[in-house]
Amino acid sequence: MQTEGVISGEREMKNRKEKSADSGEKHVNNNDNTDQHREKFYSKLCELRQQARKNGLGSDFVAQVFRTRGGLKFQTQEAISWPKAIVMTLTLTIVIGAGVMAIGGVVIKYLGWDEDIYAAFREAHCLLDNGGFTIEVARPLTNCECCRNLKEFPIERNISPEDFVKKYAYTAVPVLIKDATQNWTAMTNFSFEFFRNLYVNTKGALETVEEECQFFPYKTEFDTLGEVFNMTSQRANFTPGEKPWYIGWSNCHPDVSTVLRQHYNRPYFLPADSESSSVDWIFMGGPGLGAFVHLDYVQRPSWQAQISGQKTWTLIPTPECEDVCSSMNVTVSKGDIIVLDTNQWYHATYIHPGEISITIGSEYD
Repeated sequence: MQTEGVISGEREMKNRKEKSADSGEKHVNNNDNTDQHREKFYSKLCELRQQARKNGLGSDFVAQVFRTRGGLKFQTQEAISWPKAIVMTLTLTIVIGAGVMAIGGVVIKYLGWDEDIYAAFREAHCLLDNGGFTIEVARPLTNCECCRNLKEFPIERNISPEDFVKKYAYTAVPVLIKDATQNWTAMTNFSFEFFRNLYVNTKGALETVEEECQFFPYKTEFDTLGEVFNMTSQRANFTPGEKPWYIGWSNCHPDVSTVLRQHYNRPYFLPADSESSSVDWIFMGGPGLGAFVHLDYVQRPSWQAQISGQKTWTLIPTPECEDVCSSMNVTVSKGDIIVLDTNQWYHATYIHPGEISITIGSEYD
């Protein structure tokens, strides 16, 4: 009985192994069949797709047929167009920038810098400072014919408008015109006290200089024209021991302009068809350096009348003209008018000791 049980168990184990082997063989065969069917399916699909393209049918249409007729689901990949890519990039950039600004704002607030930064932006007239470097990079090149072979500063007396136009008006050649302010009441009326009373007593005049015009403090500590007119009489009169000062400003206030032009006339040598600017330029101060070497960026040539005092101008040609032009000096005395295209010549001024230097001028076309 034991022998039969053992034999019977061995037979059963043998049968199980054979069934297991048969089952594994069938499983392998099933996988092979599945792969073959899949390859045939893909091959047929590619064949149908190529045939559809030959017949003018698009790939989207073929995919739609399989979805609706065959119950199959395909996930098409949408190509990203250039406009969409640009929008996505800009959006991401804005989001990142906003995040950086938000973090920066928190840091600035934490450090207590927010009030200082706000005050700086509130008081600034320009986001980008229009300094010498900016002007030098942006300016047009000078036509060097205006100074070629010019060794001495031209000086004229009683020049006619016709000769002025021919020789100086629009050629950028500078000129000093002697005795050009005859019959101007400005010669006796303009003073520090005159300008202080005019601006202090004219409503909105000081604010207009700050908001619409320009103020040049040069090497002084003044920030506004109002501060200039608040200085002590000792300093205003250059009492020994007081700090020197020299400033300039442009006037845009119509009431002030009306008063000023009651005291000076249009220069007699300007052509009859030229128009003067409505803006007056005033420069005033004591001995020493006036304006440092600079180039202006104004619209037109200008004239400047010496109402009192004495001032020496130094003119320097622009770099592109240095090989054919020379620097020049000219001293402007009371009653003289200098005509100069300050866009074409670098220039600086020096105020001589003695009477306060006061000049007034304007542009012309």
